Formats: sequence, structure tokens, C-alpha cells
Amino acid sequence: MRIIIPIKQVPETSNVKMDPETGTMVREGVESIINPLDLYSIETGIRLKEKYGGEIIVVSMGPKKAEEALKEAIAMGCDDGVLLTDRFFAGSDTFATSYTISKAIEKLKPFDLILCGERATDGDTAQVGPGIASLLGLPLSTFTSKVEVEDGHIIANRLIEGGYEVLNLPMPALVTVVKEIADPRLPTLTGKLKAKKLEIKQWTAKDIEANPESLGLKGSPTRVVKTFSPKVTREGKVIEVKDENSLNQALDEILELLKEKAVI
Repeated sequence: MRIIIPIKQVPETSNVKMDPETGTMVREGVESIINPLDLYSIETGIRLKEKYGGEIIVVSMGPKKAEEALKEAIAMGCDDGVLLTDRFFAGSDTFATSYTISKAIEKLKPFDLILCGERATDGDTAQVGPGIASLLGLPLSTFTSKVEVEDGHIIANRLIEGGYEVLNLPMPALVTVVKEIADPRLPTLTGKLKAKKLEIKQWTAKDIEANPESLGLKGSPTRVVKTFSPKVTREGKVIEVKDENSLNQALDEILELLKEKAVI
């Protein structure tokens, strides 16, 4: 099998900062990691490779620093990596990101399966995987908890409310996976040595023959118009009960409050 796994390098959750002018995330100078939910797609791909043979190519879009994420994936057991890096990609929303990655995947053809994490922890949209499938015209299974290969088809168990939906997808296909699918392994020493020696390919907009009008902020139909941290304020009242009289008074006040709030 030839498996392609798009991954994302995201800031540590506690270090997320937004640019108030552009509404985009500030990534420079912030400690970053592989999107935690992408670790499950990486593990799924490695297990499929171990069972059926083949190779895994990880793809990421971002600054040159994102090469670290690709090398970590290779240290876990992937075979090769491609970094999409270009100033024209900056500020991409989920549509522009899906378009850019889909153009890179077209260049990587042929392939049998694309595996994506459920969503990225920095954007929390779960739109890029389905977006890639739509742009490439691929059958899709989202929120997948089990993947098997049978007679040139992907058999996917998809989580739905109250149970599972079993899908039979002709390959090539795209599958997004959830945590239940597998426990991610740690990078091995052998894998780290391989990753250190491997030269990651770096592709620009020109390399993937992308339309400049569909890239970055220019190609993004959505905008973040405002970002702010919500302020939670609560006014509380402490009622002290020292004797039976104060207990009755406290109960009366609580009942009155519940009536005011239309609770009772």
C-alpha cells in the first residue's frame, strides 16, 4: 500500500496566540508539537504498512520549522516526508489549506489511502480531511475507529450516535480517524537516526502547480474578524446558618432565588 498522511504542527495548547490585525495564529517563537490527533492517523498508517507492506509519506504545510514534525513522524515509522512551505501559503483557512495539500497529493500519485487525524487542536474544525477528499473526488469515511483492507477496498467502522456504521470504500480513499483506533507508539532510536539522515523535500506553490488565487489569505473565503478571551464573572452569595432560625431564613432565601430564576 502507498499511504499519504497529512499532519500539522500546532502550538502547545497553553501557548496559543492570535494576531489581532490578521486574525491568524502567531506561530513564530512558539513551542510546537505534532497535532496530538494526527498521532492516531500515523499509528494507523504504520500498522497497515506492517500488515500489508508498502510505504508511508507524511505531508505538512507550514514554515520550515514544521520539518521537525515530519521528522518525528518518520522516527515513529513513516518512510518519507514533504514540507509545503511558501509565503503564499500564509494565512490559509481550511479551504485554502485543503486545496494546497490536495495539489501536493496529486503530485504524489499514485496512492491507495490518505489518513488524517480527526481535527487539529489549534483550529478544531475537522474540515481539512473532508475538504481534501472533496477536491480529489475520493470516497470518505470520517470519525473512523477501525480500518481494514479487503479486495482493494477499505472497510471502515465509522462512529455514529449510538453505534457504528460500516463503510466499504473503493481505493483510493480518504479516512479520518479518532482516538479509539489505536494507541500511538513512541519514536524509536533507529527511527530517530533514520529521520536525522533523511532530507525532507520542500515544495513551494510553483512546485505543486497551484493557482495563486486559491492560496493563503487571498484564496481563503473565510476570515477571523475578531478574537478575544471571554471573561467569566459570577456573583455569589454566602448564607451562614448558625441556628434553626437562620436555617429557616436561608431556606426561604434559596427558594425565593430559585423562583426568580424560574427553576421552580
